[in-house]
Formats: sequence, structure tokens, C-alpha cells
Amino acid sequence: MSTLTQADIIADEAEFMLFYKPAGMNFHCEDGKAGFVVLAQELMQTKELYSVHRLDKMTSGLILLAKSSKAANSLATMFAAREIEKYYIAISTRKPKKKQGWIKADMAPSRRGSYKLLQTKNDPAITQFHSTSIRPNERLFLLKLHTGKTHQIRVALKSIGAPIAGDIRYADANEAKKEDRGYLHAYALRFTLNNETHTYILPPREGERFCTAELDTILREQYKKPWELF
Repeated sequence: MSTLTQADIIADEAEFMLFYKPAGMNFHCEDGKAGFVVLAQELMQTKELYSVHRLDKMTSGLILLAKSSKAANSLATMFAAREIEKYYIAISTRKPKKKQGWIKADMAPSRRGSYKLLQTKNDPAITQFHSTSIRPNERLFLLKLHTGKTHQIRVALKSIGAPIAGDIRYADANEAKKEDRGYLHAYALRFTLNNETHTYILPPREGERFCTAELDTILREQYKKPWELF
């Protein structure tokens, strides 16, 4: 994926815009290819769009860009203070050690750009999750982030024996390469800015495992208001 279209604009507010980032798109420019922020600026024909959080290349979904440096500072501060609720969905083809609960542990760099969980909890990554079966050997996870560590969800799900389908870095590489994408999606955001509450929910648009009637039913009937499950 190398471009954004008008269909990827989810909201255009006074202080920020909300976009859909396709899976496989780099957030930052890399190897001479424009990243998400530059592509959004080109789409809107303005340089006045500022990043306040990011998504991994394999991750699709909702992402905010501020319209001014002042708004960017405010939103970045809110993200840092966990005043913006972030909910993700992911699919694994493995059975987890537990179906719901918390994953809390410190994270540290591992080999070749990967991360790992430690036994300590001095500055832990905190992930809360709920899961349900979609089809045989296919489980959907709804996750709420309470911290914002690099690769947090990917490492957390691996730690309970359920790495994300298509995640070449943390799942079995041979199996992951057979998938058409990494199955992690930024599903919902909820926050209050200038006394106005903003709530956004956006199902994934791509990926064979994401685009099934079974998953659509779960999202509409069980995960319609993700904050009610936490």
C-alpha cells in the first residue's frame, strides 16, 4: 500500500483529523518511500498535520493527526497521560493460556529489533484483553492498552501462547508468511477534548481473516462498545 485516498479520511475536526492507515504502510518515511504522515499531508495538500501517536507497519486502523503544533502538544500529552482510550483487535490461530485478563510485565529489547517480556514489573507494559472464538483455530482478541510500549500487543499475545496471525517477527515465521497480512487493527478511540467527547469505532477493511461474516457479527453484537467490556 503506497497511497491514501479520500475514503481513508474518517473525521475532520477543528483541531485534528482521523485517518484509516492501511496494513503494510510505514508510519515514517523509509527507503525513499513516503510514510503515512507524508501521504496524509499530500492528500490534504498541507504540511500542517502533526503526528501524536503511531502504528506499526503491519497494523491497520485509526490514527490521529493534529492540525497545529499546539494541538499536537495537547494530544500527545493526553496520550502520555492515558486520557485517550485505545482499543485494538487481533486474531491468533493459537489457543491462549488464558482467555481474558491482564498482561503486566516490564519489556526489554531482544534480538534484531524485537522485544521481550521480563519477570519484573518496575515500569510494566500493561495490556487488558478479552477474547472469543471466531471459527475453529481462530480466536479474536479485543485489547485495551494502559501503556504505550513499542510492540506491546504483539509481545503480550506471544507471552500467552497466542501470537498474532501473520506477525512474522513474533509468530512462527513459516506460518506467518502464508498470511495475507498481520492481523492487528486499531479498532476504537475515545477521548474528551475541549469538553467534547469523541468516540470512533472502525472495523478493519482488509485481510481474509478480518473480512468474514463471523467476525462482523462479533464486532456488531459483542464489541460494539468495547469500553463496556473493561
